[in-house]
Parts: sequence; structure tokens; C-alpha cells
Amino acid sequence: MRPFKTLLLLCFMALVLPSIAQNNYTVSGYVKDELTGEGMIGANVYIKELLKGTSTNPYGFYSITVAEGNYTLVVSYLGYQDYEFPIELTQDIRHNMGLKSKAILTKEVEITGERTDRNTESTDMGRVELEVEKIKALPAFLGEVDILKTIQFLPGVQSAGEGNSGFYVRGGGPDQNLILLDEAVVYNASHLFGFFSVFNADAVKNIELIKGGMPANYGGRLASVLNISMNDGNYRDYKVDGGIGLISSRATVQGPIKKDTSSFIISGRRTYIDVLMKPFINKESAFNGSGYYFYDLNAKFNYRISDKDRLFLSGYFGRDKFSFNNEDSGFRIDIPWGNATGSLRWNHLFNDKLFMNTTAIYSDYRFEFAAEQSQFEFRLFSGIKDWNLKSDFSYFPNIRHNIKFGYNYTYHTFIPSNATARSGEVEFDTGGIKKLYANEGAVYVMDNFDITDQLKINAGMRFSLFNQIGPFDRFIKDGFDHIVDTISYGRAETVETYTGWEPRISLRYKLNTTSSVKAAYTQNYQYIHLASISSVSLPTDVWLPSTDVVQPQYGVQYNIGYFRNFKDDTYETSVELYYKEMDNLVEYAEGAQPEDGVNDNVDAPLTFGDGYSYGAEFFFKKRTGKTTGWIGYTWSKTMRTFEFLNGGEEFAAKYDRRHDLSIVATHEFNENWTFGGAFVYATGNTITLPVARYFIEGQIVNEYGARNGFRMSPYHRADISATYSKQKFKTRINPDTGEEEKVAKRLQSSWSFAVYNLYNRANPYFIYFDNNGDFFNNSFQVVAKQVSLFPVLPSVTWNFSF
Repeated sequence: MRPFKTLLLLCFMALVLPSIAQNNYTVSGYVKDELTGEGMIGANVYIKELLKGTSTNPYGFYSITVAEGNYTLVVSYLGYQDYEFPIELTQDIRHNMGLKSKAILTKEVEITGERTDRNTESTDMGRVELEVEKIKALPAFLGEVDILKTIQFLPGVQSAGEGNSGFYVRGGGPDQNLILLDEAVVYNASHLFGFFSVFNADAVKNIELIKGGMPANYGGRLASVLNISMNDGNYRDYKVDGGIGLISSRATVQGPIKKDTSSFIISGRRTYIDVLMKPFINKESAFNGSGYYFYDLNAKFNYRISDKDRLFLSGYFGRDKFSFNNEDSGFRIDIPWGNATGSLRWNHLFNDKLFMNTTAIYSDYRFEFAAEQSQFEFRLFSGIKDWNLKSDFSYFPNIRHNIKFGYNYTYHTFIPSNATARSGEVEFDTGGIKKLYANEGAVYVMDNFDITDQLKINAGMRFSLFNQIGPFDRFIKDGFDHIVDTISYGRAETVETYTGWEPRISLRYKLNTTSSVKAAYTQNYQYIHLASISSVSLPTDVWLPSTDVVQPQYGVQYNIGYFRNFKDDTYETSVELYYKEMDNLVEYAEGAQPEDGVNDNVDAPLTFGDGYSYGAEFFFKKRTGKTTGWIGYTWSKTMRTFEFLNGGEEFAAKYDRRHDLSIVATHEFNENWTFGGAFVYATGNTITLPVARYFIEGQIVNEYGARNGFRMSPYHRADISATYSKQKFKTRINPDTGEEEKVAKRLQSSWSFAVYNLYNRANPYFIYFDNNGDFFNNSFQVVAKQVSLFPVLPSVTWNFSF
């Protein structure tokens, strides 16, 4: 106990003694883009003489408390000119700052002193921020810039398959990723059955991925947090951006409602595959009568009531729709699915040290399958709807501490697989529409503090609760799987309650000014589950709550790493090791299907097990200069054990991969041309294959081997891109100063050319078996055949802005 008491004493001294010894004062305010007026997330704000400071929060706010004195306040952000301002701290000061982009500076200006050592300075582990403009310069799949595909290039993040935007993080399943868009949960982040993500890059401001050392303000998932913030909209000028590609077009309009006070942004995107392909499909084709398209709409409105109060209203609505209509046979299929989210946020500054953000959130995901032939109609549908209220507080007592605390409450409505059927006027009994209800809540507190100049700790505790409530029916079965009784729960009556303590701690020890060692421990509970029958995330997957039968998922992750920067922070490197244990994982039982829960217990088709994953991640990044990019490599192992799968023996997870390599680079050749390239290599996905076949009563019967006991061939490909931009700036003489300056042209445009799968690699998507010959003359053979989706695919997109 002595080391623990010593640690508590050090924490107390670090918090209390500075305020006792001398007068402390606070400088606080907002950092914004000088051109657009938008708040800047993660800008470095520090005291030059002390080389200590903080970074701005998601709304651009900062607060620094230091001893009385004369200092220089410095703000730096990649791609912007450093801002320096002398301050005399004899009282609390409110100082807002606007940063100017380096791109609009004259050539004579020299930028120095940027403080960019967050890689080695912070306690963050497994945390990556991606710049939207850098993502746009990378090769795009069919001309569509995709945030989720870019994330798959990072170490520890694996793709779900060929062309798929689904991702797995450090051995976790797709349901273990918390995906947030302006704090609203996005339950299905994919379009086109997984080939594109729902995030329109033109509407996105900031992308943050946390795959290890998850802080206490996040919860409800075991693997990762993908936090995406939408643009606020330009507070100064009206602007239109857009692009026309091979399969889709997009447009974004933004501008002030009241200059420097309120703004808006509206962004839309739609594919036109259905329109383009229709003239080329003849009446005899199997594709005749089919159609597919998706669309997105993002919108956000902001109002600065005062320097202490701000309102943000944002929303997303997106739909996919696949249809097939054969008029000759009277057969019709409609498969629509999609997300809707809304967030209303209120920022309030109580004082220079206490910041609050309160958010009311709505999230809705729906999937439907409808088929009709003659007079027979069948519908299968599922979904999940959330109402959420949360508040997050940030308290900055002094320069060594950043304390956060808050709460989160969610009311869930689950619609598992439900079905209706009728023939003419006759309705078939499918058990009625089932809905499951639950309350989920959490409270947390955390502190990111410097114990000494070398040792920094982020320690937090989260307490979570999940309460399944009625109306709910639990069917009781006999030994022959027949329903013999029913336990019914009334409205709001408790069915089952789960609680959990979730401690989190990350620490950083600085070895010197350019390197540090970090370690982290996280403990998480996950109360909702995604039941999937496929190796990729599909809209047919079903979200289910924890019940009296389905236990919450539980995960523990250990991390340790070495971080080092080189050449004035131009290069960032890291090596991270992790080990993760996961309990109460959910899979469909052998032979089960989602519709098996219709007219039965919704969790009847499920089986439960445990898993673990461990690995090493290597990351090298060049962050500045004409050539930027990174190299990421992961060695990992992910295993599962289910009592009723694979005979109870351990087996590799379907996304288990030993090796995963990504090389990503962009090069600004000159003011007009930017080139991008990417190469990926990964161990093949696991697959279950037959090991023997029998011919019984004229039918072939397969005997399958161990679950996921075989691997497909390795996956690898290379992509390239080139972007040609017309001259963005013109030179003029400033009438006030008489000096030459650069100003942006009103109309700007660019052409993006890309080639996906440059050397035409036939990567495996799935394997099936075909029969050749005749069994009775000994010429019968079963041949395994590989299906590959995408050959070499060129694309071109025209982008514009005015």
C-alpha cells in the first residue's frame, strides 16, 4: 500500500501546492480559422517560456492557468501560421484567436516554432487523427473518397474484405466499434452492401480514431471509437463545393446566416448507377428490372449566442435502395435500409476554467426486405432506435490538470428480425411485431495530469448500467424445443439489470525531448450486440440487447509502446504491443438464421463464447513537407472459443490475420499536381471448407472441417492517383500597404484521376465448389473456384469550389 499512498500524495501536492505558493491566473478563449470563422479542434496552445500548455477541445476552446507573470502565448496548427501574443497575467484574461492558413501567405513569410510533439508528449495510445484534405489526395475507389477505407490503412485496423468499408480493430468485431457523427451513434456506416461508407468527406471537419487506451468519457464498446465531426459552416462567406464522378455526384453549400454569429452547411450526395446502366440492360438480361442507388444528406446550423453560450443543430439522413421488378412474372423485391441521426448541442462556459457541452441525440437505423408475387406478400425488417441525453464537463484547475466528468443516458428500442406475410386478404400468423426496450446509462470522471515533467497520467473511472425493460415475453421450452409457458413483463417492468465498473488508466514517461514510453489499461462493458451470419457487415445483421439470457460483452486490454520523433518532429514513429481478452461474445449457432427468432425468443438462434487477441503494431509517419504519408505494419493473432461451435475447440476468428502491411503516400509535385499512392498486403481471410464428400441417395453431402480452418490466398493490391488543380491564387498589390500579396481565386476546380488495383490482382472474395464429370464412370470431380470482385478500375472526378 505504500506506493499507492505515495502516488496519492504526489497527486494531491501537484493539485494543491501550486495554488498555495503563488497567485495563479487563467488565460482562456477560442481558436478559430481566420478565413471561415470555424472553431479549430486540437490546436496546440502553450506558454512559450514554460513550453507547457494544452490543446483545444472539439469546439475550439482552451484554458491555461499559470503563475502570475509576463508570458508569450503561442498557438500552432498544422498547415497554419503560428500565432504569438504577449500576455501580462495579473488577472484572468479572455483571448480569442484566428489562425491564417499558410497557403495564403506571401512567400517571404517564414514559419517556425510549431509545437507538434503530441506523439511523444500526450498519454494517448492507439489514437490517430486524420486530415480530410490529405484523405482527398489518396486514391479513391470508383472516384468516391472514403473515410473508412482510409482508416483501414492504419496499423491494428483490418478491412472486412475486398472493397468493403467495414473494419475490425485489434481483434474486435464490427459491433465493437463505436462510430459517432457529431456525437450521434451510426449503427450501419456502409452503403452499397459495404462497398462505400456513409460519410461524405465534403461535410467532415475532423476524424479521430481511438483503438487503445480508450478514455473514460467513451464507453459501450470494446474495440474502438471513431469520432467524426461535421463542418460547422463558413461564418464569413458563402461557398459552394462539389464534384461529379463516374457513379455519383455531390454538392455542399455553406455560409453565414448572420456574419460571425451563425452559419449553416448542407451537403448532399447521390449515386446514379441505376440511371447509367438502364440503357445498357436488354430485356433478356438477368439484370433487367433491377435498380440500385444511395443518397446522403448532411446539414448543420450553428448560433453563437455569446462567448459563453453556443448552439449546434446537426443531422444526417441516408438511404440505400435496391429493387427488382419483373413485370412478366409479377415478381417484385424492394430492399431499403439506412440511418437517420440528429444532434442538438449546447455549449456553456461557466467561467474561465469550467466548460460544459450538453447534447440531445436521436439515432435510427432501419432495414427492410419486401417481396411480392401475384397476391403473396412477405416482409422482413429490423432496426434500432435511440434517444440519448448526455453532458460532458471540462475543468482546468491549473496547467497540470485537465479534469473531465459527465453522464450519458440512452433509451433503446430494438426491432430484431420481424416478419409479416399475407396472401390476398389472408394474414399469416408470424407472432406479431416484436420490440425490445432498454435503458443504458453511465457516469464518469477522469483527470489528465502531470505528476512530474516526465510522468503524465490519464486516469478515469466509468460506471455503466443497462436495464432491459418490458413489455417483453420470455417463452419457456421443454426438452423438445416446444413452447410450454410464457413469462410476461409489463410496460417499463425490469427484465434484467447489469452494472459494471470500468477503470481506465494511461501513462506516459518521457525519456527525453524526443521519445517516451507509454502504457495503458482499459476495462469495458458492451451491452448491445450485432448478430451476423456473414464474414462482412451486411444490412441484414441484427442488433440485440443484453437480456436475461444474453450477457454483456466484457473486455480488458493491456497496451505498452515506445514513441519517438525525429528531425524536429517531421517524422513520427511508434511501436505498440497489445493484449485483449473478450468474454460473452455472440454468434449465430450452427445452421441458424436471423429469421429463426420470428415467433420465438429473439435470442434463441444465438450461442456465446470468449476470445482473445494480441499483436504488435509498427507505425512510421512523415507529417510535413511536399511528401507525406505513413507505413503501418501489424502482426496479430485473434482466436475464439464457443462451447457449441467447432466442437468446443479454439478456432481463428474470421478476421484473424497474421500480417497486415500498408504504405500510403502523397506528393505535392507543384502548385498544380498532387500524386497519391497506396499499397496493401494482408494474410488471407479464414474460411471453413469441406474435407470429405459423400454421395447419398443421389445427393452430395459435405463434411466440413474445422471452423475457419483454411485460409484464402493473401490479399494485396496497389492504387495510384493524380490530382490536377488549376491555379488557386492570384497575385495583386494591396492598395493599403502597396505590398504584393496572394489572394484566392473565386472559382477553383480540380480533376482527380485514380486507378484501383493497378496490376489487376485477382483478390479472393469468396470460394465456391463446382461439380464436373459423372460419379458413375469415375470422372466426377469437385472443383474449388475463386470469385474476385474488382479488376483494375480507373476513375475520374471533377471537383469544383466557388
